[in-house]
Amino acid sequence: MIPVSVGIVYLWFGTLKFFSGVSPAETLAQQTIQKLTFNLIDPSVSIILLALWETTIGILLLLTIWRRTTLLLALLHIILTFTPFLFFPELVFTNMPFGLTLLGQYIIKNVIILGVLLVLLKKGE
Repeated sequence: MIPVSVGIVYLWFGTLKFFSGVSPAETLAQQTIQKLTFNLIDPSVSIILLALWETTIGILLLLTIWRRTTLLLALLHIILTFTPFLFFPELVFTNMPFGLTLLGQYIIKNVIILGVLLVLLKKGE
């Protein structure tokens, strides 16, 4: 049941990114990907690639296939979601280190998903 819950979240958040202006994380995701790729990927392309990555993880978790590979892809993704804390602290903090903007709260909730992914990976060993 837990992989299904995480799969739904990934599928939902990923699907939002296919539609410009719908995901609250769209701009931040594009800016972060630009930083991570040294501006090699156009933002309009990067958001679609991210949407594909997230929805694929969601679908694979829901179908419970290629579990270990899917969990590793999800783990890499979820770790990268924390990079805005390094790249854009002014967007995620109102008062460092504990005062978070709404965007910062949106990111920090991923600690829960990170923990679940680690448990699922450990359980699969």
